[in-house]
Amino acid sequence: MGNRAGGRRTGPKCIAIVGPFASGKTTLLEAILARTGAIPRQNPVSSGNTVSDHSAEARAHAMSVEASVASIEFMGDSLTFVDCPGSVEFAFEAEPVLAACDIAVVVAEADEKKIPALQLIMRKLDDLGIPRILFLNKVDKAVAGVRDTLKMLQPSSSTPLLLRQIPLRKDGIVIGSIDLALERAYIYREHAESEIAEIPGDEKAREVEARFAMLETLADHDDILMEQLLDEIPPPRDAVFDDLAADLREGIVTPVLIGTAEKGNGVLRLLKAIRHDAPDVEATRNRLGAPEGKGALVQVMKTIHTAHGGKLSISRILSGSVADGSELFLPGGATAKVSGVYRMLGRDQTKLTVANTGDTVALGKLEDVRTGQTLSSAKGGVAQLVSLELPQPVYSFALRPRERKDEVKMSSALHRLAEEDPSLELRHQQDTSETVISGHGEMHLRVTVERLEGKNQIPIEGRAPAVPYRETIRKSTQQRGRHKKQSGGHGQFGDVVLEIKPLPRGSGFQFTDTITGGVVPKTYIQSVENGIRDYLKSGPLGFPVVDVAVNLSDGSYHAVDSSDMAFQMAAKIAMREGMAACSPVLLEPIMKVDIFTPSDATAKITGIIPQRRGQILGYDARPGWPGWDVVEAMMPQSEIGDLIIELRSATSGVASYRAEFDHMAELTGRLADEAMNANGKAA
Repeated sequence: MGNRAGGRRTGPKCIAIVGPFASGKTTLLEAILARTGAIPRQNPVSSGNTVSDHSAEARAHAMSVEASVASIEFMGDSLTFVDCPGSVEFAFEAEPVLAACDIAVVVAEADEKKIPALQLIMRKLDDLGIPRILFLNKVDKAVAGVRDTLKMLQPSSSTPLLLRQIPLRKDGIVIGSIDLALERAYIYREHAESEIAEIPGDEKAREVEARFAMLETLADHDDILMEQLLDEIPPPRDAVFDDLAADLREGIVTPVLIGTAEKGNGVLRLLKAIRHDAPDVEATRNRLGAPEGKGALVQVMKTIHTAHGGKLSISRILSGSVADGSELFLPGGATAKVSGVYRMLGRDQTKLTVANTGDTVALGKLEDVRTGQTLSSAKGGVAQLVSLELPQPVYSFALRPRERKDEVKMSSALHRLAEEDPSLELRHQQDTSETVISGHGEMHLRVTVERLEGKNQIPIEGRAPAVPYRETIRKSTQQRGRHKKQSGGHGQFGDVVLEIKPLPRGSGFQFTDTITGGVVPKTYIQSVENGIRDYLKSGPLGFPVVDVAVNLSDGSYHAVDSSDMAFQMAAKIAMREGMAACSPVLLEPIMKVDIFTPSDATAKITGIIPQRRGQILGYDARPGWPGWDVVEAMMPQSEIGDLIIELRSATSGVASYRAEFDHMAELTGRLADEAMNANGKAA
């Protein structure tokens, strides 16, 4: 081990701002922008005028619904902040952003209900290996002491939460902070730089105790510091700062700074910690395993389609430089030409001549480039550095334009939206002819529809997607079907005898023939099968038929009037008349569902499942997730359409589930009648 010099890192940095919903991320960025002079004043989120929440949807819902980028200058350094949404429904926005960032600022508060959400975020940072600072926000409103708060928050973090500041109180009100590294007090001034002060005498003992606890944690990785503490030798201040920086960069600790973003308190200390302690782009390249000597290397963090400027690819320049007109290679070797390089401040763009190593910029009109891709100036491109794992959607809408003339327009708009948000899933449901869009919650899809209607001017009708019911039979029968028609010239004649019988569940459809003596010529046997298959698309109950075997056992033909079409019609007649006598029954899809929930909500979850006709298979601790459980169940697909809303309501917004088809089961009674009536068939 030994003492590690932290050193002053230079070059542009990229910082993600993450944290649970409503913890104050957007407010913190607004405070940073005001403090550094990037904007004239700090606007509250309620004003609808913040730099981050600039979209109509974000302002309408008073919440971040997409990652927003703002680049500033601070003490001669370039810092780019990316404000990421806190809602779990928009959590995927952060994934491609975090991969290319140097550090994350995690905004949290003393709220026990938000610990599961904080744990989700910390876990993601662990998985990606991102160093982080925790900014403990709203300290002026906290009831508990800051060290008690850290004890409460510690289970959410795999690394020690290292307190770097403690609140300075007067008459029970927080009036400033004491910096444990600098051993200096700061008196807060609203929306202004704090005033430096001596540590009050009655606070000195508390400061010494808290500082010693900080140094003890640092000494776990510094033998020299450990010896100094044992010998009661005050360590040099520079060495303490070096240790703080080194431990942060190595991901050994999570330093904790305090403040109140709404008043701009604690912002300057946070900025200075980022400037001094955060790793630079070289460390990010190493973390991503970026190849050396490949010229310009660019990681795409987000895609935006603007109303007037076209497509923009928010990108981190990992190495080299990119200018207007630069040619870049995609991972597969295709080329893309940069048309404009822009510095971003929310929705505002400033055109640049060139972007250099470490810069985070928007590159214009890279039409075939997607979020998460790695671009290079090296011919043929390089292997993609970031692998995005798309979470399974948990909520779906079937969409259609109110006017048919907008169908093509809606389709292209949906594909643009899916390009901006890769976590959206689009599919065309063949048997119901529905365009289905799937995402991560009701609000996620509501915002998508609002973008379709607002940004793209397409009035939309949305509803729950049709459940893929099927039908089968319980009995066997034999049925003749004859199609005979004479209308001048050649007539039509086809005659078949079909044996229809049920098959075990999951067998699908089987067709055989036992024709002898050529009573149905071989040339028409395929026609008979085609007619049967066409009928099975909609059986007597109005749904596709499964698990049925049909054998062609007899029939007759006419040398002149028989045809392919005539035998198809004969087969359909036999199926239509025969299936009604086979006791048709409706089948519904049953899903195997794994629900992920904080352990203290498991009892609520196990109460929800039976109310949705689910069968609980069991529950256990979620592997590698302290304080979380996995509940396993079987549940009808018709019952899980809006399941996520109830699960999130029971878990402070953090539960999720994974579902996969397991089997089909018979559905009878009132629910079967409702399904058939909804499909346009009377019971």
